[in-house]
Amino acid sequence: MSRSEQKLQTRQRILEAAGRGFRKGGFGGIGVDGLAKEAGVTSGAFYAHFDSKAAAFRESVGQGMSNLKDGVRHFQTSYGPTWWSEFVRFYLGAKRKCELPESCALQSLAPEVARSDATARAEFEAELLAVATLVASGPAAADAPANVGAAMAALATLVGAVTLARAVSDAAVAEQIADATERVLLPTQTAAGMV
Repeated sequence: MSRSEQKLQTRQRILEAAGRGFRKGGFGGIGVDGLAKEAGVTSGAFYAHFDSKAAAFRESVGQGMSNLKDGVRHFQTSYGPTWWSEFVRFYLGAKRKCELPESCALQSLAPEVARSDATARAEFEAELLAVATLVASGPAAADAPANVGAAMAALATLVGAVTLARAVSDAAVAEQIADATERVLLPTQTAAGMV
């Protein structure tokens, strides 16, 4: 492996570790030393790849949103006309129950972006619009959002439901939140008794 390939691998490892660290503890909950430790590198190595924690945060958010777009594309490609219902159920299930470091950037990093600088917010906004556009332009599917505005509302509903369900201690209440959200986002399927 060449030196430049090693450098790219190390940068990617730091970026992935930073994403996990920011999702778990928030921007203020982890410092450069903690991010470096999570990646298995020194703080000096961290600074060789990112000039600040804020730069690593912005790039982590971008990578997280890119992962979300990849996930949406996966559901669209793999499930065709049922992609939206499969995505909604996955998000309300697996993405609600996974550990915070593995959670969706949209759910776990949006509150951190809101506290961040204008550059981070602008980059997040562009990525959010790209996700909503991808959702709205996906294959025809029952109950799928028909336009970017509807996609934004659906994403906000999913994120809010997951955030609330994660915040309660009673598993039955968390399930109630997820079930009610599924009925709101998939009304045709609920009415048809498919849920």
